[in-house]
Amino acid sequence: MRNSKYVVCLLGLTLLALTAAAAAPALKFTFKDVMVPGANETDTYAINDKGVITGDYIDSAGVQHGMIINGKKVTTIDNSSCTSVLSFYGINSFQTLAGWCNSPSIAFTYSKGKFTTISPPGTISTQANGINDKGDVVGSYTDSSNAQHGFVLKGTTYTTLNPPGVSTALVAAWSINNAGVIGIYGLNSAETGYISFTTKNDGKTYKSFAYSKAGSEGTAIHAVANNGDIDGTYFDSAVTAHGVLFHKNKYYPFSDPNAGTVGTRADGLNIKMQIVGRYTDSSSITHGFEAKAK
Repeated sequence: MRNSKYVVCLLGLTLLALTAAAAAPALKFTFKDVMVPGANETDTYAINDKGVITGDYIDSAGVQHGMIINGKKVTTIDNSSCTSVLSFYGINSFQTLAGWCNSPSIAFTYSKGKFTTISPPGTISTQANGINDKGDVVGSYTDSSNAQHGFVLKGTTYTTLNPPGVSTALVAAWSINNAGVIGIYGLNSAETGYISFTTKNDGKTYKSFAYSKAGSEGTAIHAVANNGDIDGTYFDSAVTAHGVLFHKNKYYPFSDPNAGTVGTRADGLNIKMQIVGRYTDSSSITHGFEAKAK
């Protein structure tokens, strides 16, 4: 009898837990455009835990600049070593930025008016994409054989990151949180779609990150927040891009309501479930956005 009552009790508790889980409301996302005044395009790539945004914008003359947006204040950042396509993809709580430019192909961090070059050994081009509060930097580099690799820089030590099954045509270590968890994605070995991973031990082991409703183009992981939340971009069967938020072991897809058929890309994320990214409208114009999930 005791055992029977115990089983009934367990079943009752299980049913209650399942009912509670089923009744849990879905997250709701609210969106607003983020635009630098007078810019032709604004790209928002990262947001720190204080809500400060970084990325780039293209001015009315077609020149691209790096930027920080703090509330209503916009700070333009240019690197005299760059002649084109300057952008910042990472920002930490101290407003230290990680970024790169195309010509010449160099990567750097930026803090209080100073640029510091990031250059893994053997690189011919480098991109710095993410930075945490410890100053650890992640990104990608291309070696002399034109193979691309991810990397993490801690102090003065570079570690190469090559996830399993990823083509050397594209590997991007995108973000690193304060616990050292890195988000990294690339093309699969057949180069037909994206595959994504997290690693918490600098590439010794990798854990897959994939949204089950993505089409053959797959999922590209982006930000790993300091509380463990993750965002990224997945592509549906029509190859339209959508954002996805991974929160408390569940995936929540979302799209900016103004997005056209190209879709929505989720890039930056903080502990308050503030997300920044880009969407392309029906006129093929790209906009930056900030979304709030709750």
